[in-house]
Amino acid sequence: MSGSIVLVHLAGAVALLLFATRMVRTGVERAYGDLLRHRLRGILKNPFLAVGAGGVLAICLQSATAVALIVGAFVGSGIVGGASGLLAALGADVGSALVAKLLSFNLSFLSPLCLVAGTALFMATEKRNLLQIGRILIGIGLLILSLRLIGEASEPLRDSALLPVIVQYLAGDPITAFIVAAIMTWLFHSSVAAILLFAALAQRHLIPLDLGVVLVLGANIGGAIIAVMLSRASPPRSRIVPIGNLLMRGAGAIFALIVIMLFKPPFDQLGATPTSAMLNWHIAFNIGLAIVGIVVASGVYRIAERIATSGVKTSADDPAVIELSVLNEAALDTPMQALGNATREVVRLCELVEIMLQKVFELYENPDEDGIKALAALDDRVDRKHQAIKLYLAKLTTRNLSQDEMLRCQELLGACVKLEQVGDIIVRNLLVHVRKKAERGLEFTPEGWKELRDFHASVLANARLAFNILVSRDGESARQLVHEKDRLRDLEKRANTSHFNRLREGTAKSVETSTIHLDTILDLKQINSLLASMAYPVLEELGMLGGSRLKAS
Repeated sequence: MSGSIVLVHLAGAVALLLFATRMVRTGVERAYGDLLRHRLRGILKNPFLAVGAGGVLAICLQSATAVALIVGAFVGSGIVGGASGLLAALGADVGSALVAKLLSFNLSFLSPLCLVAGTALFMATEKRNLLQIGRILIGIGLLILSLRLIGEASEPLRDSALLPVIVQYLAGDPITAFIVAAIMTWLFHSSVAAILLFAALAQRHLIPLDLGVVLVLGANIGGAIIAVMLSRASPPRSRIVPIGNLLMRGAGAIFALIVIMLFKPPFDQLGATPTSAMLNWHIAFNIGLAIVGIVVASGVYRIAERIATSGVKTSADDPAVIELSVLNEAALDTPMQALGNATREVVRLCELVEIMLQKVFELYENPDEDGIKALAALDDRVDRKHQAIKLYLAKLTTRNLSQDEMLRCQELLGACVKLEQVGDIIVRNLLVHVRKKAERGLEFTPEGWKELRDFHASVLANARLAFNILVSRDGESARQLVHEKDRLRDLEKRANTSHFNRLREGTAKSVETSTIHLDTILDLKQINSLLASMAYPVLEELGMLGGSRLKAS
């Protein structure tokens, strides 16, 4: 087999590994993302539990990068403390290392089982959680399969004349090997994938152990760079945790590299095989960083804070404060370009509404006057954008539009109106409930709060689906959103029945919060109905609506 064919097979196997990892993460985020985030917010208030919480979340999401970004957003919004957030990111690195270790075992027997079970679930149900469990199982099956394919694809490299030369050069130049591994990891956008690739090569004795441990160090710093790069457009305070994590892992990796170059530690004692020794070293390195982080997290966070906020303007001229509009009047004579501009602006409106919907429930749990004012300010921005988009589309309709262009214009206008109505419900209804709950010092029962939290999580997931449909106009997603509307109606009935049962039992907290509980569910249901109706233009265009209801599939 020629060298180019071998590289193509290896690239394909690595691509499948990256896709499978992403598939697992997507499934977990869609099925349990909001629940995990909610639990994480509470646990992160304890700095010592933060390390373990970050590790568990990284194992669930198959990504330390995702955890760093989530925790960074929590810290940026003031939900958790900075030092705790940094410790959670370090714990996530430990969890990521454990995932790599677990996947290094021979789990090939699980691949067909996961693929069959996952496909059966995915094809046989339309329930959101079961669909996502199916997605997770398929992702795990493909992930295990990809590791076997990497091993098979790399087997011909044993006879390669070029590979020993490259390996010998990298083994003699640890600094270059370190940089190459960091770049590869950044390109993969997954430290787990990079580590597993290095482990597969080591398992076939294509790279020596001494080079492997250096590549592992490079992968660690490359993984930290990913989160920093992905968060570069986030608010400055949301970037502190990724930057702090990079400082910790970067300093730790460089220090370890210097020690390796000077003292040549006996890494073969870490495991019976080069692969196990590499992965054990990966785990030990990240555990060591987490232990050191417990001591120095506060200091590192302050340094990262200075880096993230340096040069940040606070005046009205700050580009982050200015609302740039893409509603270019000159494009009105080119309808398709104008519709593209309007779509981009409506997507921004979607982002604001999603933030409002997420933030208002955080205020239910931790009412804060500054947070309430910030949410009201967001509604003002929604109103301004709604007005601007509406006027822009009204001017566009005076042009000579085709039927398809006119329908798209009406669809965007309808979505814009619905988004503005959602913003009004959040501020005029849900925010009023927040104030009432805070002023009266009321608390929901654990059961009641779980019902509200689950109901809100479903509405938030449907909101994201609706916003995707607005851009993708995918018929299957639109059908799923309308089915979710029916599922939410059943969820409302169960929640109300449980609430009235608690009232009959005379539960004090249920009596005190009854009005807020029922009104909150009603308002969330109304929001969900508005969002679900954004799917109707797509379904109608595809002939998937019958009368006033979705046609049976």
